[in-house]
Formats: sequence, structure tokens, C-alpha cells
Amino acid sequence: MNLKELIAEADATLRTKWETRAGRKVPEPEDIELGNDAVTLEGTVLYADMADSTGLVDGFQPWFAAKIYKTYLAGASRIIRDNGGEITAFDGDRVMAVFIGDYKNTSAAKTALHINAFVIELNKTVKAAYPNTSYALRQSVGVDTSSLFIARTGIRTYNDLVWVGPAANYAAKLCSLGDSNYPTHITQAVFSKLNKDAKHGGQAGALMWEKLVWEATGKVIYRSNWSWKP
Repeated sequence: MNLKELIAEADATLRTKWETRAGRKVPEPEDIELGNDAVTLEGTVLYADMADSTGLVDGFQPWFAAKIYKTYLAGASRIIRDNGGEITAFDGDRVMAVFIGDYKNTSAAKTALHINAFVIELNKTVKAAYPNTSYALRQSVGVDTSSLFIARTGIRTYNDLVWVGPAANYAAKLCSLGDSNYPTHITQAVFSKLNKDAKHGGQAGALMWEKLVWEATGKVIYRSNWSWKP
């Protein structure tokens, strides 16, 4: 297509009204038309992201880096599915998932803590398999909840769903706040909807989440360094 044709296609999209409908499940790409068709739903978005993947690929053999990618993403994905989440995208070293239903926030928060427990054990397994390695996997998980507007973008045979809404944006950005001390971050909207067992843990029933202000946005968020074995 030449430039004139590309702009004509863009203009048609901009001028066409959206056909939207409320969703009852996380849609597959084939559930939505490639034109201005969209599904809306209330969802909780989780992003699980490996930290310093650049250091991994620069400092270690490709086959070793590939094994770390594979084990982390496979483990995180299985935990997501076991907690009722739907995997919606892989983006290099991270996975995105959406939870819906009455307990979507609790399920997503539990998933984040389960992933942390998995990574702790995974690092022990890596060290046992490669005693001389200096590598230790670090990761972070961000969770937010909001209304979501889901459309299908791209061209015929090359397309996917795009998730538009605060949760999709903030969950991804919360990953950048994670570190080895606090790998899990959730928004206040998620925290306020958590069941008691997702807020308090251990024999003493201690609060598993620490309140703080996200300086970049001024929003109240919560972080955790707790792990919860799947």
C-alpha cells in the first residue's frame, strides 16, 4: 500500500463508530471483528516480568538464557492458569494475564505471591544445576483493576487483541517498581477488594502488604515481599 492508501485506511477507522458489547469471558482474537468492533469487561490485569533480561543475554550463554526464559515464563503461566487467570500476551520476558469474576483481585494477588514463591525455589534449582553460575533470577509482578476496552488490531492474518484501560497500563508500569526486596506491587483498587486470606498471612495473621505512595503518579499503592507456595 502507498501512503495515500494507508492514510485512507486510517481515516476510515477514525471516522467509524465502535460497535461494542459487554463481555462475559476473556475474548479470543476470533471473538472480535478486525474492524471497529470491541468487547468491554471489568478485569484485573497482571503483568509478570523478568528483571534485567538484558544483563542475562549479555552476560551468559544464549542456551542458558533461553532456559531461564523458558522456566520462568512456563512456571508463571501455569500459576496464572491454576488461579483462574487467562493469559493474553507474551512480550519477550514478560507475560500478561487477565482475571475476571467476583474474586478477580484476590486471585490475581495470590498469583503474584505464588510466582514469588516459585522464583525463590527456581533460583535454588538453577544453582543446584549450575553450581558455578553467578546468576540469580529477579522478577516483578504488577496488578491493577479497571474497565477494559478490548479491540482487535493489525491486518488480516497478522493481528491480535489490544487491551485498553488503566489496568493494562498501570499493571505494566508497576513492574518497573519491583526489586529483590519487594517484587510485588498492586494498586489501592486491587487491595481494597482483597479477601482476608490474601491480605493477612502467617500464624500471626500479619498484613502482607505495605502501603506507600507511587511518586511518579501520586497514587496510593501496596507492595509485598511475601511468598505463598502454590
